[in-house]
Amino acid sequence: MSFVETEIHGQILTIRLNRPERLNALSTVIRNGMAEAFNRFHEDNDLEVAILTGTGRGFCAGEDMKESLDRGIPGSPKEFVEENLVDPFQTGALQKPVIAAVNGFAMGGGFMLVERTDLRIAVKEAIFEMSEAKRWLLGGYNHGHYGNLPHPIATEMAFGYRISAERMHQVGFINRLVDPENLMSEAYSMAEHLLTLPPAARVNTLYMMKHMAPKISPNIAALAEKLHLHGDTEDRMESRRAFAEKRKPNFKGWLNPEDRYNMPKLEEN
Repeated sequence: MSFVETEIHGQILTIRLNRPERLNALSTVIRNGMAEAFNRFHEDNDLEVAILTGTGRGFCAGEDMKESLDRGIPGSPKEFVEENLVDPFQTGALQKPVIAAVNGFAMGGGFMLVERTDLRIAVKEAIFEMSEAKRWLLGGYNHGHYGNLPHPIATEMAFGYRISAERMHQVGFINRLVDPENLMSEAYSMAEHLLTLPPAARVNTLYMMKHMAPKISPNIAALAEKLHLHGDTEDRMESRRAFAEKRKPNFKGWLNPEDRYNMPKLEEN
């Protein structure tokens, strides 16, 4: 059984994460499977629109915590994608539209995957969460993952609260909200509409919209990198051990209590 399945309908490529027993958690195999699929999408001129979805109750639950524990240290998604393949977390760089068909939980890296797509459809039961704060990570600030959300909603997500698909639709993060049985038909309908457009109009419009999207400033990205080292980094692995052992984590916080007041500075232009 493949953990990442692909299916072609004319000029539409469907990429389906297929590890339902783990809510499609991002193992190295799944990351590379997605990278291969998006690489095919990028290179095949007969493919014009991609749809990313999942099997079962989860779209994608984010980092594979068990694999992370086995590695002994959490790493960035890029580190586990084979060279010369399209990073699935950088689909925003593609010159072809990608549609997210969110079938369930989109958490952590799963939310980031949705955020990087161009158009988004979700079932009414879908749940969005950024789990990074619970794992002593900064949830993608250095990649600008909250740029297209209202600031209060972005703050809520940054602290690990779960947000319903209905609310995400209300604030404009989700384009269409549907019943589960209509998810893929709506996704294909959206893709088919894109294919009716003159090719140059579709490509140029997508290019323009990507450049109009909010972008993270280099200063904020640099600050986020510094903050990743602020505090006791052992807490990162403790959060994962506690998750695997189904217990309350025992965080150390700051080895030196004064460190909490010595925040890295935001560099000015």
